[in-house]
Amino acid sequence: MKTIKKAVLAYSGGLDTSIILKWLQDQYNCEVVTFTADIGQGEEVEPAREKAKKLGVSEIFVEDLREEFVRDYVFPMFRANALYEGEYLLGTSIARPLIAKHLVRIADQTGADAISHGATGKGNDQVRFELNAYALNPQIHVIAPWREWDLNSRERLVGYAREHGIPVETRKDGGADYSMDANMLHISYEGGELEDPWNRPDPEMWRWAVSPEDAPDTAEEIELGFEAGDAVSLNGKTLSPAQMLASLNTIGAKHGVGRIDLVENRFVGMKNRGCYETPGGTILIKAHRAIESITLDREVAHLKDDLMPRYASLIYNGYWFAPERQMLQGMIDDSQKPVNGLVRLKLYKGNVDVTGRRSDSDSLFDESMVTFEDDHGAYHQADAEGFIKLNALRLRIAGRKGRL
Repeated sequence: MKTIKKAVLAYSGGLDTSIILKWLQDQYNCEVVTFTADIGQGEEVEPAREKAKKLGVSEIFVEDLREEFVRDYVFPMFRANALYEGEYLLGTSIARPLIAKHLVRIADQTGADAISHGATGKGNDQVRFELNAYALNPQIHVIAPWREWDLNSRERLVGYAREHGIPVETRKDGGADYSMDANMLHISYEGGELEDPWNRPDPEMWRWAVSPEDAPDTAEEIELGFEAGDAVSLNGKTLSPAQMLASLNTIGAKHGVGRIDLVENRFVGMKNRGCYETPGGTILIKAHRAIESITLDREVAHLKDDLMPRYASLIYNGYWFAPERQMLQGMIDDSQKPVNGLVRLKLYKGNVDVTGRRSDSDSLFDESMVTFEDDHGAYHQADAEGFIKLNALRLRIAGRKGRL
């Protein structure tokens, strides 16, 4: 075991990281610095400070990173319309590079010789934390307790916590709570009955969005204003990135928007079932695609769609601070210069429907071309015959040769 004098722990105040804090003190006999990133998890932040104090921590960092999180991580990701495996809005994945960045910074600031995290040896987060940390400080030492200790079940963790006087949040049935991750973009749930992909989620599990059945019986319309691909106004009011996401979360959760139950392919090789609540993000991606539909050139839009799965996988797998992600981001951001205008959406019982989109300065939608009425010569329909024949040429040749 490497001699460590001081370690910076990514500390949520939850069961796993509270145990890790005590374990680092005992096993490494080192000073522990805690870092808690306020990225919108709300009530978890101040209890984390108090728990750290009770466990003997003298250097406690609790930092409000909400604006940085949305502005520099969430919004760039949404410019790409990123979805992992067509469904997952990457709520956990996109927070990890931000946390890794500040772990490395605080380690340098406090003279720590290691950082530590609570990601398990089976999950993606260990990869995300460490790849991003090594990119920012190639010499940093990482302590990953889940790869070292024998507390490899929820039952053993609970037992260790109770032995050392660490509070444990339990469910109504007395079992350990779900493994959860919360930030401004989402809440995720894993473990418990969710480990069987056939089991329905317990209705009491969800903490954010109401059930669509219980959502209001009256639809709500909103208007989002976009500048260079980012949502900047809601119903005519200019908002900061964090204010925008918080407002959309409130509206979306009220209408039952953003719940999802999926099985995803982890980077480490196994399948995992998780449930997610992403109300504001679900609205944002729908609106962003709508404004792109009238402002992006066809081939630019299609190229973006071709690149999106690769971009999403880079984030999911932990390559935010990698040259290929940065290269793709430059291309994506350049494409967003004309993505300006308004989108109108209707929210109703879990659904988000686009009811209008408009861009006064950058729209490529030409009504004179597409109208079913007299187009006054804007488009010569007879031209389509030559277009079709040229595009059919290779098909006709292959057909003559019996190749089709």
